[in-house]
Amino acid sequence: MSAVVGRSVAVKVPATTANLGPGFDTLGMALALYDELEVTAVPGTGARVEVHGVGEGSVPTDETNLVVRSIAHVFEVVGQPLPGLELVAHNSIPHGRGLGSSGAAIVAGVMAAKGLLEGVVDLDAEALLTLANDMEGHPDNVAPALFGGLTIAWVTDNGPKYKKLSVHRGVSPVVLVPEATMSTALARSLQPESVPHQDAIFNVSRSALLIAALIQSPELLLVATEDKLHQNYRASAMPETFDLVTRLRERGLAAAVSGAGPSILVLGSDPGQRLLAQEIVAEASGNTWQALMLAVDIKGATVVPRSATSPAHP
Repeated sequence: MSAVVGRSVAVKVPATTANLGPGFDTLGMALALYDELEVTAVPGTGARVEVHGVGEGSVPTDETNLVVRSIAHVFEVVGQPLPGLELVAHNSIPHGRGLGSSGAAIVAGVMAAKGLLEGVVDLDAEALLTLANDMEGHPDNVAPALFGGLTIAWVTDNGPKYKKLSVHRGVSPVVLVPEATMSTALARSLQPESVPHQDAIFNVSRSALLIAALIQSPELLLVATEDKLHQNYRASAMPETFDLVTRLRERGLAAAVSGAGPSILVLGSDPGQRLLAQEIVAEASGNTWQALMLAVDIKGATVVPRSATSPAHP
């Protein structure tokens, strides 16, 4: 029998927004919108999953559930027998909208495994990122979900790495969420194998500028969120998104596609820009989009024994 049977943990994971315009597959930011789960190790095998909120009735409730598969991956890698699992999920992160729901599920599983294995196998931040990246395939969503804040993520011969930065307090994020969904695989399939040299230079300059804008100079956000590497290629798959991005940017707002879309991230440089974004989306869409006024999450994912009160961070 697994040494962790009888243990129960509570996990909380933030939504994320990736790319932020020019930082394709590199930049990500955690947002204060959360999925919360309770995970209990029980005798036997298999999994029973109860889902409330987003995904209720559509998310798998057995061992094919992404959180369960993520837990199983960790146990396999560290060489521990997998117990039976009981999960209760309370989800708030929209699915298929470019807010990192799959990355959050993967991180939730990795953090749950970390909590269940406490004292049996210790997993540090580097191990957690590697385990999550094994399943996600690129670290730009899982890094901010794990660690919070603004993250720069990259991959080396020794695995994925990250740097966490603090976002300037003058940055006011707004996420505009449509009713429609978007497949990340479809969005990626629209990317060309190569891009013009000048476009690559353009994005290098904007990505560097975006870091400065986010941590020091929010007044530069509009120009810093320009992109020629991925967004235009995906425009045909989500015309409403790109029409609204254009309208927002024409009014001086730093708008970009959130992740693979179709949601839109607006990085306001003052609170008044949030209100302007709301007005523009209401005029353009007839209120079919939801405007979420979200803070930047600075903690990242947490896990606690269900009887404890102090969360553990990666």
